[in-house]
Amino acid sequence: MRVLTVIAGFALLASGLGACAPQLNMTHQPVDLITDQGTIRVAVNVRDAPISACNFLRYANAGDYNGGSFFRTVVSETNQNPNPIDVIQAATPRGSDDEAHAPIPLERTRDTGLRHTAGAISMARNGPDTATSSFFIVTRDTPSLDFGGGRNPDGQGFAVFGRVTEGLDAARRIQLLPADAEEQLTPPVTITEARMAYPLPVRCRRNPW
Repeated sequence: MRVLTVIAGFALLASGLGACAPQLNMTHQPVDLITDQGTIRVAVNVRDAPISACNFLRYANAGDYNGGSFFRTVVSETNQNPNPIDVIQAATPRGSDDEAHAPIPLERTRDTGLRHTAGAISMARNGPDTATSSFFIVTRDTPSLDFGGGRNPDGQGFAVFGRVTEGLDAARRIQLLPADAEEQLTPPVTITEARMAYPLPVRCRRNPW
C-alpha cells in the first residue's frame, strides 16, 4: 500500500512538472496591456526576436509600463509622410526615451522573418540600435515599416517582436481617439498595468546578444 502511495505521488509530481514545462519553455510569452479602452493581449516572440522580446519583457517585469500610456496615434489617411502608417505608440511614465536599460541592437525583419502586419508589436527607434522602452502596435498591414521600407530614411525598418492575439479592436479604438496636430493623443490612454502571465524567461535574465 505504501509503495502504491509513493508511486502515485511520483505520478502526480511528474504530471505537475509536465504541466509546468510549456510555461518554462514558452516561445510566445503572453502579456496583457490593460487600459480603459480595453485589454490588449500580445504574444511576445522570444524565439524569433529574442533581443527585442526580452527587452520588452524586462521593462514589463520591472513594472515600468504600469502607469505609462499610449500617447501617440498615426492614421494613414491623415499622415503627411510619403510612407503613411497606422500605429499607436506607447511609453513608460518616464517618456518615450526611458533608458532604464541600455539601447538594444536592431533586429531587422529581414533576419527575424517577422512582418509589420495588422496586430504586430514593434520597437520604436530613431537611428539603428537606439530602441529602449517605447513600442508601437500596428493596426493595419504596413510593409513600409519592414526592412527595406521607406518609413525610416535609413531603410533598416523596425523590430517586430510579437503580435496582438486579443484586443486589436481596442488598439483600433485608441488609434481613432482625439489627437493634436503633432499626433499626440489628447489625453493619452493610460496603461494601468502590463501584466505578465509567466515569470521572466531565463534567457531574458541576461542580455540575449
